Amino acid sequence: MTVDHAHPPSNDARTALRGDILYFLRDPGWSEDATGAVRFEPDGWLLIDQGRVVAVRAADEPPDSSWARQDWRGHLVMPGFIDPHVHAPQLDVIASYGAALLDWLERYTFPAEARYADAGQSRLGAERFLNALLAHGTTSALVFATVHKISSEALFEAGRQLGMRLIIGKVLMDSNCPADLRDDIAQAEQDCIELIERWHGVDRLAYAVTPRFAATSSDAQLAMAGGLLQRYAGRAGGLYMQTHVAENRDEVRWIAELFPDSRSYLDVYDRHGLLTRRSVLAHGIWLDDADRARMAQTGSSIAFSPSSNLFLGSGLFDWAKAEAAGVGVAPASDVGGGTSLCQLRTLADGYKVLALQGQRMTAWQGLYAATRGAARALDLEHEIGHFAPGTAADVVVWRWAEGAVQQRRQEMARSLHERLFAWMMLADERNVAAAYIGGRLRYRP
Repeated sequence: MTVDHAHPPSNDARTALRGDILYFLRDPGWSEDATGAVRFEPDGWLLIDQGRVVAVRAADEPPDSSWARQDWRGHLVMPGFIDPHVHAPQLDVIASYGAALLDWLERYTFPAEARYADAGQSRLGAERFLNALLAHGTTSALVFATVHKISSEALFEAGRQLGMRLIIGKVLMDSNCPADLRDDIAQAEQDCIELIERWHGVDRLAYAVTPRFAATSSDAQLAMAGGLLQRYAGRAGGLYMQTHVAENRDEVRWIAELFPDSRSYLDVYDRHGLLTRRSVLAHGIWLDDADRARMAQTGSSIAFSPSSNLFLGSGLFDWAKAEAAGVGVAPASDVGGGTSLCQLRTLADGYKVLALQGQRMTAWQGLYAATRGAARALDLEHEIGHFAPGTAADVVVWRWAEGAVQQRRQEMARSLHERLFAWMMLADERNVAAAYIGGRLRYRP
Protein backbone atom coordinates (compact mmCIF):
# COMPACT_ATOMS: atom_id res chain seq x y z
CA MET A 1 0.00 0.00 0.00
CA THR A 2 1.20 3.50 -0.77
CA VAL A 3 1.02 5.45 2.49
CA ASP A 4 3.44 7.12 4.87
CA HIS A 5 3.29 4.82 7.90
CA ALA A 6 5.57 7.01 9.97
CA HIS A 7 2.89 9.71 9.70
CA PRO A 8 -0.45 7.96 9.13
CA PRO A 9 -3.33 10.17 8.07
CA SER A 10 -5.33 11.90 10.77
CA ASN A 11 -9.09 11.53 10.83
CA ASP A 12 -9.47 15.06 9.42
CA ALA A 13 -7.62 14.12 6.21
CA ARG A 14 -9.59 13.43 3.04
CA THR A 15 -8.57 9.87 2.33
CA ALA A 16 -9.46 7.50 -0.50
CA LEU A 17 -8.90 3.77 0.02
CA ARG A 18 -8.66 1.78 -3.21
CA GLY A 19 -9.52 -1.93 -3.20
CA ASP A 20 -12.28 -4.52 -3.59
CA ILE A 21 -14.99 -2.92 -1.47
CA LEU A 22 -17.77 -5.05 0.04
CA TYR A 23 -20.61 -4.17 2.40
CA PHE A 24 -24.30 -4.89 2.91
CA LEU A 25 -27.24 -2.65 2.10
CA ARG A 26 -29.71 -4.84 4.02
CA ASP A 27 -30.17 -8.34 5.42
CA PRO A 28 -29.43 -10.74 2.51
CA GLY A 29 -31.42 -13.63 3.96
CA TRP A 30 -30.24 -17.23 3.59
CA SER A 31 -30.23 -17.59 -0.19
CA GLU A 32 -27.13 -17.60 -2.38
CA ASP A 33 -28.94 -15.00 -4.45
CA ALA A 34 -28.46 -11.77 -2.49
CA THR A 35 -29.41 -9.40 -5.30
CA GLY A 36 -30.00 -5.93 -3.92
CA ALA A 37 -28.51 -6.70 -0.51
CA VAL A 38 -24.79 -6.62 -1.32
CA ARG A 39 -22.65 -3.89 -2.77
CA PHE A 40 -19.34 -5.02 -4.25
CA GLU A 41 -17.04 -2.62 -6.08
CA PRO A 42 -13.98 -4.42 -7.43
CA ASP A 43 -11.04 -2.01 -7.47
CA GLY A 44 -13.36 0.67 -6.14
CA TRP A 45 -12.87 3.72 -3.95
CA LEU A 46 -13.90 4.32 -0.34
CA LEU A 47 -13.85 8.06 0.38
CA ILE A 48 -13.31 9.14 4.00
CA ASP A 49 -13.43 12.66 5.43
CA GLN A 50 -13.32 13.74 9.08
CA GLY A 51 -13.31 10.09 10.12
CA ARG A 52 -16.56 9.28 8.32
CA VAL A 53 -17.51 7.65 5.05
CA VAL A 54 -18.36 10.12 2.30
CA ALA A 55 -19.03 7.71 -0.56
CA VAL A 56 -18.18 4.45 -2.25
CA ARG A 57 -17.30 4.81 -5.90
CA ALA A 58 -16.73 2.40 -8.75
CA ALA A 59 -13.31 1.87 -10.30
CA ASP A 60 -14.04 4.28 -13.14
CA GLU A 61 -14.94 7.14 -10.76
CA PRO A 62 -11.61 7.99 -9.11
CA PRO A 63 -11.43 10.93 -6.69
CA ASP A 64 -9.63 14.11 -7.66
CA SER A 65 -6.16 15.08 -6.49
CA SER A 66 -7.44 16.66 -3.27
CA TRP A 67 -7.85 13.16 -1.79
CA ALA A 68 -4.89 11.33 -0.24
CA ARG A 69 -4.95 7.95 -2.00
CA GLN A 70 -4.07 4.69 -0.29
CA ASP A 71 -3.67 1.82 -2.67
CA TRP A 72 -5.02 -1.54 -1.49
CA ARG A 73 -5.61 -3.03 -4.94
CA GLY A 74 -6.03 -6.79 -4.80
CA HIS A 75 -7.32 -6.64 -1.19
CA LEU A 76 -10.81 -6.96 0.26
CA VAL A 77 -12.00 -3.79 2.02
CA MET A 78 -14.86 -4.30 4.50
CA PRO A 79 -16.43 -2.67 7.53
CA GLY A 80 -14.64 -3.86 10.66
CA PHE A 81 -16.17 -6.86 12.36
CA ILE A 82 -18.29 -6.31 15.48
CA ASP A 83 -18.07 -8.73 18.42
CA PRO A 84 -21.23 -8.66 20.57
CA HIS A 85 -19.89 -10.88 23.35
CA VAL A 86 -16.28 -11.13 24.50
CA HIS A 87 -14.46 -11.31 27.86
CA ALA A 88 -11.39 -9.05 27.90
CA PRO A 89 -9.56 -10.70 30.85
CA GLN A 90 -10.05 -14.21 29.53
CA LEU A 91 -7.27 -13.96 26.95
CA ASP A 92 -5.23 -15.34 29.84
CA VAL A 93 -7.16 -18.63 29.81
CA ILE A 94 -8.09 -19.09 26.16
CA ALA A 95 -7.70 -22.73 25.08
CA SER A 96 -7.69 -24.18 28.61
CA TYR A 97 -8.08 -27.95 28.68
CA GLY A 98 -10.87 -30.27 29.62
CA ALA A 99 -13.74 -28.58 31.44
CA ALA A 100 -17.44 -27.94 30.90
CA LEU A 101 -18.85 -24.51 31.66
CA LEU A 102 -19.26 -24.48 35.44
CA ASP A 103 -16.02 -26.32 36.13
CA TRP A 104 -14.25 -24.10 33.57
CA LEU A 105 -15.30 -20.99 35.47
CA GLU A 106 -13.96 -22.36 38.76
CA ARG A 107 -10.69 -23.78 37.40
CA TYR A 108 -9.68 -21.11 34.93
CA THR A 109 -11.85 -18.00 34.65
CA PHE A 110 -12.24 -16.89 38.25
CA PRO A 111 -8.51 -17.14 39.08
CA ALA A 112 -7.64 -15.22 35.91
CA GLU A 113 -10.12 -12.46 36.64
CA ALA A 114 -8.95 -12.09 40.24
CA ARG A 115 -5.61 -10.79 38.96
CA TYR A 116 -7.37 -7.73 37.53
CA ALA A 117 -7.76 -6.23 40.99
CA ASP A 118 -4.31 -4.83 40.26
CA ALA A 119 -4.39 -1.52 38.34
CA GLY A 120 -1.25 -2.31 36.39
CA GLN A 121 -2.57 -5.69 35.33
CA SER A 122 -5.85 -4.09 34.24
CA ARG A 123 -4.06 -1.45 32.17
CA LEU A 124 -1.74 -3.91 30.44
CA GLY A 125 -4.59 -6.36 29.92
CA ALA A 126 -6.82 -3.70 28.36
CA GLU A 127 -4.13 -2.60 25.92
CA ARG A 128 -3.27 -6.19 25.00
CA PHE A 129 -6.92 -7.06 24.46
CA LEU A 130 -7.87 -4.07 22.30
CA ASN A 131 -4.75 -4.36 20.18
CA ALA A 132 -5.54 -8.03 19.70
CA LEU A 133 -9.09 -7.21 18.58
CA LEU A 134 -7.75 -4.93 15.86
CA ALA A 135 -5.16 -7.49 14.81
CA HIS A 136 -7.98 -10.02 14.37
CA GLY A 137 -10.17 -7.72 12.26
CA THR A 138 -12.61 -6.52 14.94
CA THR A 139 -13.14 -2.78 15.39
CA SER A 140 -16.14 -2.68 17.78
CA ALA A 141 -17.20 -4.89 20.68
CA LEU A 142 -19.51 -5.43 23.63
CA VAL A 143 -17.07 -6.35 26.38
CA PHE A 144 -17.11 -7.98 29.82
CA ALA A 145 -14.49 -6.53 32.15
CA THR A 146 -14.13 -8.07 35.64
CA VAL A 147 -15.85 -7.32 38.93
CA HIS A 148 -13.18 -4.70 39.61
CA LYS A 149 -14.03 -1.11 38.72
CA ILE A 150 -10.43 -0.50 37.64
CA SER A 151 -10.75 -3.19 34.98
CA SER A 152 -13.57 -1.28 33.27
CA GLU A 153 -11.77 2.03 33.72
CA ALA A 154 -8.68 0.64 31.99
CA LEU A 155 -10.70 -0.63 29.03
CA PHE A 156 -12.54 2.68 28.65
CA GLU A 157 -9.27 4.63 28.80
CA ALA A 158 -7.54 2.42 26.24
CA GLY A 159 -10.60 2.40 23.96
CA ARG A 160 -10.84 6.17 24.08
CA GLN A 161 -7.21 6.51 23.07
CA LEU A 162 -7.85 4.31 20.03
CA GLY A 163 -11.18 5.97 19.20
CA MET A 164 -12.97 2.62 19.18
CA ARG A 165 -16.72 2.02 19.44
CA LEU A 166 -16.84 -0.03 22.64
CA ILE A 167 -19.54 -1.00 25.10
CA ILE A 168 -18.06 -2.14 28.41
CA GLY A 169 -19.42 -3.30 31.75
CA LYS A 170 -18.15 -4.12 35.21
CA VAL A 171 -19.19 -7.67 36.09
CA LEU A 172 -21.75 -8.00 38.90
CA MET A 173 -21.37 -11.03 41.21
CA ASP A 174 -22.52 -11.34 44.82
CA SER A 175 -23.38 -15.05 45.02
CA ASN A 176 -21.85 -18.45 44.26
CA CYS A 177 -18.42 -17.06 43.44
CA PRO A 178 -15.02 -16.76 45.13
CA ALA A 179 -14.78 -14.25 47.98
CA ASP A 180 -12.19 -12.16 46.17
CA LEU A 181 -14.61 -11.65 43.26
CA ARG A 182 -17.75 -11.00 45.30
CA ASP A 183 -19.05 -7.44 45.34
CA ASP A 184 -21.23 -5.70 47.87
CA ILE A 185 -24.52 -4.62 46.28
CA ALA A 186 -24.30 -1.01 47.48
CA GLN A 187 -20.68 -0.63 46.44
CA ALA A 188 -21.31 -2.34 43.10
CA GLU A 189 -24.16 0.07 42.42
CA GLN A 190 -21.94 3.04 43.28
CA ASP A 191 -19.17 1.71 41.03
CA CYS A 192 -21.62 1.33 38.16
CA ILE A 193 -23.03 4.83 38.65
CA GLU A 194 -19.55 6.35 38.65
CA LEU A 195 -18.61 4.46 35.49
CA ILE A 196 -21.87 5.44 33.77
CA GLU A 197 -21.54 9.08 34.72
CA ARG A 198 -17.95 9.22 33.52
CA TRP A 199 -18.11 7.12 30.36
CA HIS A 200 -21.58 6.40 28.96
CA GLY A 201 -22.09 8.44 25.80
CA VAL A 202 -18.59 9.93 25.93
CA ASP A 203 -16.84 9.85 22.55
CA ARG A 204 -17.66 6.38 21.12
CA LEU A 205 -18.08 4.62 24.46
CA ALA A 206 -21.11 3.20 26.24
CA TYR A 207 -21.84 1.29 29.42
CA ALA A 208 -23.39 -2.15 29.79
CA VAL A 209 -24.98 -3.34 33.03
CA THR A 210 -23.31 -6.75 33.39
CA PRO A 211 -24.57 -9.46 35.73
CA ARG A 212 -22.31 -12.38 34.87
CA PHE A 213 -25.19 -14.83 34.88
CA ALA A 214 -28.19 -15.42 37.10
CA ALA A 215 -26.38 -17.92 39.36
CA THR A 216 -23.84 -15.36 40.53
CA SER A 217 -26.31 -12.58 41.36
CA SER A 218 -28.88 -12.44 44.14
CA ASP A 219 -32.41 -11.22 43.56
CA ALA A 220 -31.37 -7.97 45.19
CA GLN A 221 -28.43 -7.46 42.86
CA LEU A 222 -30.49 -8.27 39.77
CA ALA A 223 -33.11 -5.78 40.96
CA MET A 224 -30.37 -3.17 41.36
CA ALA A 225 -29.19 -3.90 37.80
CA GLY A 226 -32.70 -3.43 36.46
CA GLY A 227 -32.99 -0.20 38.40
CA LEU A 228 -29.88 1.17 36.69
CA LEU A 229 -31.36 0.45 33.26
CA GLN A 230 -34.50 2.33 34.22
CA ARG A 231 -32.68 5.22 35.88
CA TYR A 232 -30.51 5.91 32.82
CA ALA A 233 -33.02 5.01 30.12
CA GLY A 234 -32.91 8.54 28.69
CA ARG A 235 -29.15 8.99 28.65
CA ALA A 236 -27.37 8.57 25.30
CA GLY A 237 -29.95 6.10 24.02
CA GLY A 238 -30.00 4.12 27.27
CA LEU A 239 -27.61 1.68 28.88
CA TYR A 240 -26.87 -1.75 27.49
CA MET A 241 -27.31 -5.02 29.36
CA GLN A 242 -25.12 -8.06 28.76
CA THR A 243 -25.19 -11.46 30.40
CA HIS A 244 -25.38 -15.20 29.68
CA VAL A 245 -28.45 -17.39 29.31
CA ALA A 246 -29.22 -21.07 28.76
CA GLU A 247 -25.69 -22.01 27.73
CA ASN A 248 -25.37 -25.43 29.32
CA ARG A 249 -27.88 -28.03 30.55
CA ASP A 250 -26.34 -28.29 34.03
CA GLU A 251 -26.41 -24.50 34.30
CA VAL A 252 -30.09 -24.41 33.31
CA ARG A 253 -30.93 -26.99 35.98
CA TRP A 254 -28.97 -25.01 38.58
CA ILE A 255 -30.79 -21.78 37.74
CA ALA A 256 -34.13 -23.58 38.14
CA GLU A 257 -33.07 -24.63 41.66
CA LEU A 258 -31.86 -21.15 42.59
CA PHE A 259 -34.94 -19.33 41.22
CA PRO A 260 -37.87 -21.74 41.64
CA ASP A 261 -40.46 -18.98 41.18
CA SER A 262 -39.25 -18.13 37.67
CA ARG A 263 -40.76 -19.91 34.68
CA SER A 264 -37.39 -20.24 32.95
CA TYR A 265 -33.79 -19.06 33.01
CA LEU A 266 -34.70 -16.11 30.78
CA ASP A 267 -37.62 -15.27 33.04
CA VAL A 268 -35.19 -14.57 35.89
CA TYR A 269 -33.87 -11.61 33.92
CA ASP A 270 -37.28 -10.56 32.66
CA ARG A 271 -38.70 -10.36 36.20
CA HIS A 272 -35.96 -7.89 37.09
CA GLY A 273 -36.46 -5.60 34.10
CA LEU A 274 -33.30 -6.67 32.30
CA LEU A 275 -34.72 -7.36 28.83
CA THR A 276 -34.66 -4.31 26.54
CA ARG A 277 -33.81 -3.51 22.93
CA ARG A 278 -30.24 -2.97 24.15
CA SER A 279 -29.94 -6.32 25.94
CA VAL A 280 -27.60 -8.93 24.48
CA LEU A 281 -27.67 -12.41 25.99
CA ALA A 282 -24.93 -14.84 25.10
CA HIS A 283 -25.58 -18.40 23.91
CA GLY A 284 -29.33 -19.06 24.31
CA ILE A 285 -28.91 -22.70 23.28
CA TRP A 286 -31.54 -24.14 25.64
CA LEU A 287 -34.27 -21.51 25.35
CA ASP A 288 -37.83 -22.60 24.57
CA ASP A 289 -40.45 -21.08 22.28
CA ALA A 290 -41.91 -18.89 25.04
CA ASP A 291 -38.44 -17.53 25.82
CA ARG A 292 -37.79 -16.70 22.19
CA ALA A 293 -41.16 -14.99 21.88
CA ARG A 294 -40.37 -12.86 24.93
CA MET A 295 -36.98 -11.88 23.55
CA ALA A 296 -38.63 -10.82 20.31
CA GLN A 297 -41.19 -8.75 22.23
CA THR A 298 -38.50 -6.90 24.17
CA GLY A 299 -36.10 -6.52 21.23
CA SER A 300 -33.33 -8.42 23.04
CA SER A 301 -30.68 -10.21 20.97
CA ILE A 302 -28.65 -13.41 21.19
CA ALA A 303 -24.89 -13.52 20.82
CA PHE A 304 -24.25 -16.83 19.02
CA SER A 305 -20.92 -18.20 20.23
CA PRO A 306 -20.26 -21.37 18.22
CA SER A 307 -16.55 -21.76 18.95
CA SER A 308 -17.20 -21.58 22.68
CA ASN A 309 -20.25 -23.85 22.48
CA LEU A 310 -18.23 -26.51 20.66
CA PHE A 311 -15.13 -26.13 22.84
CA LEU A 312 -17.02 -26.40 26.14
CA GLY A 313 -19.47 -28.99 24.80
CA SER A 314 -22.45 -26.77 25.60
CA GLY A 315 -24.68 -27.67 22.66
CA LEU A 316 -25.82 -26.54 19.20
CA PHE A 317 -27.58 -23.20 18.85
CA ASP A 318 -30.62 -23.22 16.54
CA TRP A 319 -30.42 -19.99 14.55
CA ALA A 320 -33.44 -20.86 12.40
CA LYS A 321 -35.74 -21.08 15.43
CA ALA A 322 -34.46 -17.77 16.78
CA GLU A 323 -34.94 -16.03 13.45
CA ALA A 324 -38.41 -17.52 12.96
CA ALA A 325 -39.38 -16.08 16.34
CA GLY A 326 -38.07 -12.65 15.36
CA VAL A 327 -35.01 -12.67 17.63
CA GLY A 328 -31.88 -10.89 16.43
CA VAL A 329 -28.73 -13.03 16.30
CA ALA A 330 -25.11 -11.94 15.93
CA PRO A 331 -21.98 -14.14 15.99
CA ALA A 332 -19.58 -13.69 18.90
CA SER A 333 -16.13 -14.95 19.81
CA ASP A 334 -16.79 -15.33 23.59
CA VAL A 335 -13.06 -15.50 24.18
CA GLY A 336 -11.86 -17.16 26.40
CA GLY A 337 -14.51 -19.87 26.06
CA GLY A 338 -14.07 -19.50 22.32
CA THR A 339 -10.70 -20.20 20.78
CA SER A 340 -10.09 -17.13 18.59
CA LEU A 341 -10.86 -13.42 18.54
CA CYS A 342 -11.16 -13.60 14.75
CA GLN A 343 -14.78 -13.46 13.66
CA LEU A 344 -13.94 -15.42 10.52
CA ARG A 345 -13.10 -18.39 12.73
CA THR A 346 -16.34 -17.79 14.60
CA LEU A 347 -18.27 -17.90 11.32
CA ALA A 348 -16.49 -21.05 10.18
CA ASP A 349 -17.48 -22.80 13.41
CA GLY A 350 -20.97 -21.36 13.12
CA TYR A 351 -21.38 -22.90 9.69
CA LYS A 352 -20.53 -26.31 11.13
CA VAL A 353 -22.88 -25.95 14.10
CA LEU A 354 -25.74 -25.06 11.77
CA ALA A 355 -24.86 -27.75 9.24
CA LEU A 356 -25.27 -30.37 11.96
CA GLN A 357 -28.89 -29.21 12.19
CA GLY A 358 -29.54 -29.12 8.46
CA GLN A 359 -29.10 -25.33 8.19
CA ARG A 360 -26.70 -23.77 5.67
CA MET A 361 -25.21 -20.36 6.32
CA THR A 362 -24.21 -18.52 3.18
CA ALA A 363 -21.24 -16.19 3.03
CA TRP A 364 -23.74 -13.37 2.63
CA GLN A 365 -25.58 -14.16 5.85
CA GLY A 366 -22.43 -14.83 7.85
CA LEU A 367 -20.60 -11.67 6.82
CA TYR A 368 -23.74 -9.57 7.14
CA ALA A 369 -24.31 -10.91 10.67
CA ALA A 370 -20.77 -10.01 11.73
CA THR A 371 -21.04 -6.45 10.36
CA ARG A 372 -24.35 -4.69 9.73
CA GLY A 373 -26.40 -7.37 11.50
CA ALA A 374 -24.31 -7.08 14.66
CA ALA A 375 -24.61 -3.30 14.47
CA ARG A 376 -28.39 -3.69 14.33
CA ALA A 377 -28.33 -6.01 17.35
CA LEU A 378 -26.40 -3.33 19.27
CA ASP A 379 -28.73 -0.52 18.17
CA LEU A 380 -25.81 1.02 16.24
CA GLU A 381 -26.79 0.46 12.61
CA HIS A 382 -26.77 4.23 12.08
CA GLU A 383 -23.05 4.36 12.91
CA ILE A 384 -21.15 1.16 12.12
CA GLY A 385 -21.26 -2.10 10.18
CA HIS A 386 -21.55 -0.71 6.64
CA PHE A 387 -20.33 2.11 4.37
CA ALA A 388 -23.37 4.34 3.94
CA PRO A 389 -22.45 8.05 3.86
CA GLY A 390 -21.97 9.42 7.36
CA THR A 391 -21.04 6.15 9.04
CA ALA A 392 -17.82 5.88 11.01
CA ALA A 393 -14.88 4.84 8.85
CA ASP A 394 -14.05 1.68 10.81
CA VAL A 395 -12.45 -0.39 8.08
CA VAL A 396 -10.47 -3.60 7.84
CA VAL A 397 -8.40 -4.47 4.79
CA TRP A 398 -7.99 -8.20 4.20
CA ARG A 399 -5.78 -10.31 1.98
CA TRP A 400 -7.95 -12.49 -0.23
CA ALA A 401 -5.45 -15.29 0.23
CA GLU A 402 -2.62 -16.13 2.60
CA GLY A 403 -0.58 -19.07 1.43
CA ALA A 404 -0.82 -21.51 -1.45
CA VAL A 405 -3.99 -23.33 -0.38
CA GLN A 406 -6.06 -20.18 -0.01
CA GLN A 407 -4.60 -18.77 -3.21
CA ARG A 408 -5.50 -21.83 -5.25
CA ARG A 409 -9.02 -21.90 -3.86
CA GLN A 410 -9.51 -18.26 -4.81
CA GLU A 411 -8.28 -18.97 -8.33
CA MET A 412 -10.78 -21.80 -8.73
CA ALA A 413 -13.84 -19.86 -7.47
CA ARG A 414 -16.58 -19.49 -10.10
CA SER A 415 -18.61 -16.69 -8.53
CA LEU A 416 -18.30 -13.91 -5.96
CA HIS A 417 -20.26 -15.94 -3.43
CA GLU A 418 -18.03 -18.97 -3.90
CA ARG A 419 -14.97 -16.76 -3.53
CA LEU A 420 -16.27 -15.16 -0.34
CA PHE A 421 -17.45 -18.44 1.14
CA ALA A 422 -14.04 -20.04 0.63
CA TRP A 423 -12.43 -16.93 2.14
CA MET A 424 -14.78 -17.04 5.14
CA MET A 425 -13.93 -20.70 5.76
CA LEU A 426 -10.16 -20.53 5.20
CA ALA A 427 -9.00 -17.03 6.14
CA ASP A 428 -8.18 -15.84 9.65
CA GLU A 429 -6.24 -13.10 11.42
CA ARG A 430 -3.19 -13.79 9.24
CA ASN A 431 -5.17 -12.28 6.36
CA VAL A 432 -5.56 -8.90 8.09
CA ALA A 433 -3.54 -6.30 6.19
CA ALA A 434 -4.68 -3.17 8.03
CA ALA A 435 -7.33 -1.81 10.39
CA TYR A 436 -8.64 1.75 10.49
CA ILE A 437 -10.65 3.36 13.27
CA GLY A 438 -12.46 6.53 12.30
CA GLY A 439 -10.27 6.76 9.22
CA ARG A 440 -7.03 6.47 11.21
CA LEU A 441 -4.66 3.61 10.47
CA ARG A 442 -4.51 1.82 13.83
CA TYR A 443 -3.07 -1.57 12.92
CA ARG A 444 -0.80 -2.99 10.27
CA PRO A 445 1.23 -6.19 10.78
